[in-house]
Amino acid sequence: MEKDSSTSKDTELFLNDLKNVSFINGDACKIDFPQKADYILCEMLDTALIDEEQVPVLNSLLKYLNKNGKIIPYGVINGVEPINSKAEYICYQENQTPQHTVLGPLNIYSKYKFGKYIRPDANFELKLNISKKGLFTGIKITTFTLITPEIICGPTPMMNPPLIIPTEKLEVKRGDEVKLRLNYQMGGGLQTIKTSIV
Repeated sequence: MEKDSSTSKDTELFLNDLKNVSFINGDACKIDFPQKADYILCEMLDTALIDEEQVPVLNSLLKYLNKNGKIIPYGVINGVEPINSKAEYICYQENQTPQHTVLGPLNIYSKYKFGKYIRPDANFELKLNISKKGLFTGIKITTFTLITPEIICGPTPMMNPPLIIPTEKLEVKRGDEVKLRLNYQMGGGLQTIKTSIV
């Protein structure tokens, strides 16, 4: 994570009338903070927590959270659907592009609460139920953000748009179940995603 001193300086100038606000500029995984916090706000979110550093940053900051402290956002829920798409590479769905056909129901495959350590290496064996005949070509991951335990936000164009991941191709029919291994490194980037049909 690179330091962005210009952003820090500009923000500090904008808020310099607030005497109870101080700024520390640096890598959040390496800074030693002078005291523990009642709240930690960290919005380094990405679909399935793959491409931004939410997990490694929060893992390193947990030691600075007071016993009854809170993290905002509270957590995420990840779901996956089997799809047919012409996409040949991993991409985000924006403005209904790439077009795709959903071949089965949304399956919630993981839930994370940010108040405790999260293992960054994600390994799942997904069971995808097929409800429509067609050519299975990949999966769509949708992430729902828990702002608080009671407030949930679905994907938006600027926060966690659905992620289309091509896989091996397989002819499927209604009632089939596709077993798929899905591996990635949270905070490691889209290049860490690997899939294989079991």
